[in-house]
Amino acid sequence: MSHHTEICFHHGDLEPDDDPMNFTEEDVKRIERRQQNRENIQELDYEGKEQPKQRGLFSLCSCFPKGSHRRQESNHQNGKSADAGAAIPFIDDDVPPTVITNHSHPQKDDSYTKSHFKTETNHWKSEKRRYYTFIKDAFDGFGGSDLNDIRHFMHRIGGQKRHLRHHWRRHRHFGDKDWKCDHHFNKIDKDTGRIDGAVDGNKIFHKGGRHNKISDVGKVVLDKILSGEDQKVEPLQQKPAIQAVTGVESLGLDFNKERDRCIESKTLFEDPEFPAESKSLYYRQPPSGPVKWLRPHDIIQDPCFLVDGESRFDVCQGQLGDCWLLAAIANLTLRDELFFRVVPPDQSFTENYAGIFHFRFWRYGKWVDVVIDDRLPTINGKLIYMRSASQNEFWSALVEKAYAKMFTCYECLDGGLPMDALEDFTGGLTEHFDLRKTDKNTLMAMIVRGFQMGSFFCASIDADPNSFENQLRNGLIMGHAYSITAVQTVPTSSGDVELLRVRNPWGNSKEWNGAWSDNSPLWNSVNQTEKSKLQVAFNADGEFWISFDDFITSFEQLEVCNLSADVEDEIERMTGVVRDDGKETGSWQEDQCDGSWSSQANTAGGCINYISTFPKNPQFQLSLTNAKNGVEGDGNCTVVVAVLQKFRRELRPKGKDDLPIGFSVYKAPQGNGVKLNEQFFRSNQSLAKVPVFTNMREVTVRFRVPPGEYVVVPSTFEPYQEADFLIRAYSNGDLKMRELK
Repeated sequence: MSHHTEICFHHGDLEPDDDPMNFTEEDVKRIERRQQNRENIQELDYEGKEQPKQRGLFSLCSCFPKGSHRRQESNHQNGKSADAGAAIPFIDDDVPPTVITNHSHPQKDDSYTKSHFKTETNHWKSEKRRYYTFIKDAFDGFGGSDLNDIRHFMHRIGGQKRHLRHHWRRHRHFGDKDWKCDHHFNKIDKDTGRIDGAVDGNKIFHKGGRHNKISDVGKVVLDKILSGEDQKVEPLQQKPAIQAVTGVESLGLDFNKERDRCIESKTLFEDPEFPAESKSLYYRQPPSGPVKWLRPHDIIQDPCFLVDGESRFDVCQGQLGDCWLLAAIANLTLRDELFFRVVPPDQSFTENYAGIFHFRFWRYGKWVDVVIDDRLPTINGKLIYMRSASQNEFWSALVEKAYAKMFTCYECLDGGLPMDALEDFTGGLTEHFDLRKTDKNTLMAMIVRGFQMGSFFCASIDADPNSFENQLRNGLIMGHAYSITAVQTVPTSSGDVELLRVRNPWGNSKEWNGAWSDNSPLWNSVNQTEKSKLQVAFNADGEFWISFDDFITSFEQLEVCNLSADVEDEIERMTGVVRDDGKETGSWQEDQCDGSWSSQANTAGGCINYISTFPKNPQFQLSLTNAKNGVEGDGNCTVVVAVLQKFRRELRPKGKDDLPIGFSVYKAPQGNGVKLNEQFFRSNQSLAKVPVFTNMREVTVRFRVPPGEYVVVPSTFEPYQEADFLIRAYSNGDLKMRELK
C-alpha cells in the first residue's frame, strides 16, 4: 500500500519503528487495531489530575515510545483501577518524570490536603526552570560556568586531540600507554585469543563457523573467566508469577554444565525455558509472516559470534519496535570493558560450540546469567529482528534473544526507554533532562563530565501525533532514539567548535543533513589531520556529526546513565582498565534496598493524599556523611534517589504494566530508628519529592542536602496497588540505607 493511504492518526497509533514513508497493508491494519484500543492515561499530579499536554508530547520509539506501552489504567473519577492492556503513549512535557532539584533549604510542603497540593503544583509549574538547575554540580571542577571554561578543561585533559579521557575509548591494546596491562595469560593465546585445549565444536556437529576476533580487553576477560577469576553470577531464575506467564518451568540453567553435557552427548542445545515456539515470540501480535527458527549455520555458511570486535554498526533494527534497546546496545559497544561484562567472550561458533550461548544482565539489583540456544526466528531464511551489518555476525541477534527471554518473549520488548536497557547492561542509575528547559552551558558541562565519568547518553525528539511524515527537513526522525557516541572540540579556521557524534540505530541514510553533516562544506575548514583524528567518514550508516548548538535546538530529550564506583571497581578487577581521573572527578557511591507494596503485609498506603494510610508504605533511612568534591564549599551532599518497580514488563501478557509511582524525602527526627507516623507527616515538610506520579519503570530525583539522616517514602499513587520495587541512592559522599520497621 502506498504511504499516501488516507488514515487518521491519533495519540498512541504508531508503533515505535513504523516508517510512514514505507507503510504496508499490515502496518495500516496494526494501526487500526491500536486505534480501537486507544487509552488516555498519562501522568498524575497530587490531585490525581493528568498533566496538560502540548504538541509533540508523545514519542514513537525514543525514550517515550508511542503505541507500545500497555499501561494500567487508573480511573480517578470513581477511584477504581482497571487492568488495561491496550497500547497508549505516555509522557508529561510540563514536568518531566525525572526532576532535577537543587534544594539547599527545605521546600515548603504543608500539602497533606488536596487544596495544599494544588498550591504546591501551581508553584512548581511557575518555578519549574529552577528545578532543572544543575549548575553547581555540573560545573564542579571546571573552574567557571561557560563554554570557554569547559573548552579549556577539555584541552587540559585531552591535549591536542581535544577529546575526553582515553578510558572510554572503544578498543585498547596491550601497548597503549594509558592501559598498563600486566596480566599473565594462562588459558588462551595472547596473540590470537584462541582457547588452550578447546574442542572444535563446529567440527563435532559438522557445521561451519569462524573464530572470534576480540580486542585485547576481551582477551584479558576471557582468560580470567577460564581461570575462574570472574564474578560469580547466578543463573536467571524466574519467580513463580512469571513462570505462570510463560507456562514453562524456570530451571536456573548453568551455562558451563549445559555446554559440557551437550558436547559429551554430541547434541546441540535446545533451551527448555525459551522454546522455539510462538509463545516465545509474542503474546498478542504475531509476526508478519510464517516464522522458522534457524541456527546461524543454517542461515549462512560460516557464522561468527564477533567478526572484528564489537561495534555500534553491529546493531541494526528488524521488525520489532525496540530501537530503545538498540540505542542502548550501540552505547554499550563504546566501552569494551563494559561490553564484555554483558557479552562474555567465552563462546563462539567454533571453540566449544554446542548451540548454547549466555549473556549477563543487571536485573533489579543483581546480575543474572541468561542461557539461550542459538535458534533465531526467521522469515524466508532472513532474521526478522535485530541483526548485524555483517551478515555472518550474530552476537547482537543473540543478545536480543537473551534479553527477550528475561522479559518472557520478544513482543515484551516492544517499546521502552533506552535508559532502562542501559541500566540492565551496566547496573547504573539514569536521569532524564528536557533540553528545552536546561541551560546550554550547564548541559555541555554535564555531557563532558558524564563522558569523563563513563556515563552513557541517548537523545530523542518528541513525536508530533498529527504528523504523518515523521522525518523532519533536517533529516532527523521524530520520536526516535539516538545514541551520542562522542563529544569533541574541533579547531577550525574560524575558531573552535564543539561537535557531538550521534547515531541513528536504523543504520541507514536517514541522518542529520544540516551543518557538519556528511559532506557539509564546513568540513573544508578542518584540516585533514584533525579529520583523521575524528575518524570522519561520510557513509549512509546512520552516524553523523552535529554542532552542540544545533543539537540543543534540534533534539528535545536527553537521558543519562551514570555508573557507580562498584561498577568501575569490577571493571578494573576484570580488565585492568582504570579511571585514572577518579581523584579529580570523584565517583558515585551507591546503596540499595528491596521493598514491596503489599496489601497483605499492609504496606501499600498510596501517596500522601491518603494521609491515614501513607505511613504504612515502606520507609527507608538514608545516612549521608563525608560530602566530597563540592565547589560550593558548604559541605552539602549531592544525592540521586531512584525507585524502580520490578517485574512489570514481564507481566504485560497478563494485561499489567507499570503503576504510577513516586516518593518523598524527609529530614529524619534526631535519634529516630523506627517508621515515621501519621502525626509526623501532618506536621513536617518534605525536602524533595517526585512532583508527578509516573507510570514508568523508574522515577528519579536529584537534590542537595547537608550530611545527616533522611527518610525516603516510596509509594504508588493510590492505596492497595501492589508491586515489588528496588530503591537506590547515589551520592558524592558516603551513604548507607536501611528499611525502617
